[in-house]
Amino acid sequence: MSLTNQLKNQHLLWRAGFGPAVEQLEDLRQFNPQQFYKALAKASEKKPVYMNVADNYLKGLVMGVGELGRMERLKKMTPEERKNIQRKNREGVRNLNLTWLKEMINSGAQLREKMAFFWHGHFACRNLNVFYQQELINVIRQNALGNFGILLKEVSRSAAMLNFLNNQQNRKGHPNENFAREVMELFTLGRGHYSENDIKEAARAFTGWGSNLQGDFIFRKGQHDDGVKTVLGRTGKLDGDAVLNILLEEKQTARFICTKIYRFFVNDQPDQEKIEWLANRFYKSDYEISALMEDIFTSDWFYDEKNIGTRIKSPVELLAGIQRMLPMTLENEESMLILQRILGQMLFYPPNVAGWAGGKTWIDSSTLMMRMRIPQLFNDEDEMNVTPKDDDDQMMGMRDDGNPSAIARRPKAQKLGGARGTRPINANIEWAGYTNYFSKTQREALVNAMAGILLQTNTAVSADIIRQYSDEGSREAFIRSATIQIMSTPEYQLC
Repeated sequence: MSLTNQLKNQHLLWRAGFGPAVEQLEDLRQFNPQQFYKALAKASEKKPVYMNVADNYLKGLVMGVGELGRMERLKKMTPEERKNIQRKNREGVRNLNLTWLKEMINSGAQLREKMAFFWHGHFACRNLNVFYQQELINVIRQNALGNFGILLKEVSRSAAMLNFLNNQQNRKGHPNENFAREVMELFTLGRGHYSENDIKEAARAFTGWGSNLQGDFIFRKGQHDDGVKTVLGRTGKLDGDAVLNILLEEKQTARFICTKIYRFFVNDQPDQEKIEWLANRFYKSDYEISALMEDIFTSDWFYDEKNIGTRIKSPVELLAGIQRMLPMTLENEESMLILQRILGQMLFYPPNVAGWAGGKTWIDSSTLMMRMRIPQLFNDEDEMNVTPKDDDDQMMGMRDDGNPSAIARRPKAQKLGGARGTRPINANIEWAGYTNYFSKTQREALVNAMAGILLQTNTAVSADIIRQYSDEGSREAFIRSATIQIMSTPEYQLC
């Protein structure tokens, strides 16, 4: 099968972004993937705007008074005030989620946001302090296409990560190994490329690294172990920065990062020869991320048939991709949070320190059925009545844990849909741009033309089945209904 420019460009836009936007449809045939990639890279050069969602009450708590003043204020708080702060922090993190999801859908800087999405899973961090989370995601978005060494150092110094991995408890004489272990196992070398002794010694090097309440990095000299340490064969009075430099000197770090990037952007099945080639170049470039991504997205092998339409879209990719092709305004934005939870990927709430496993783990019998209903939920008032998996952070403290008052407060199931007493998504889809694109297409060729831009798989959907379930009342009604039907197929789950 000879691959068309259109299919290759769609492949590029799904992998280097969140899928083609309706306004890009005309360009898909006209430009080759190299030209398209150049435009994507250029659009992602600009510095991202800081996402600041913390409410004024929380800002008032951390601004304008010194560290001691803040500590005093916290000590004097009533349990009710503390609860209020927790609630506002949770709301803040949820607002951050929705703000970033909108950015993924609408931003021209698709490559940067997709890369940041990858790093968000690589540097997985759960923290219910909205200031810490918005600072960390800002660091990730700023450096997403920059230098991996700088990104690693900035993330490692972030209040979100230092607190999440317990480095605040890492002090001279009482080292806490959690931070040092995850930096080696998850951020740089990967499991099996260091010894337990390397972790013990690195933990001593990171003693004294912490943050203040405002989220600024603080080095507490009195808590730092300044003795001699040996990490990966290098000996000296090592501190945290020295350990990070040692990790970057190890070629295994380039190999580990390139393997993860290959599996995320190219194919779940790693190709060792290609990964070794990428790792060599990544290491020699001193870890320049944009050069690595250019190596991938401009190579012939990236567009091999075996790499196209073979990845299962993550829940966030699925939700963002539908809204790029069918621009819409949502009356009930909270529905995006509920859908993320049901499908198993909620931004800022990774399941554990290793992030989301991805691949086939996205699909089970219930999530597949739910995924195939989402286009219908956007398009009409199909009712959704399911109970998402129980997670206290994501449920904003609504978990019951046997507490009667909490049980009374807890929703039986979260509903989206049109039934009385439930809130439909109420998506107002702007169909004009999409339907206009097919204005010159013959009626009998419509299904294949639409499937050509919506699906990345080479298995054709049955035009007869799509027609059977579509509204033949008018050309416009047919295009709309057939599009929703195609998006509701198992094939649409792949990119």
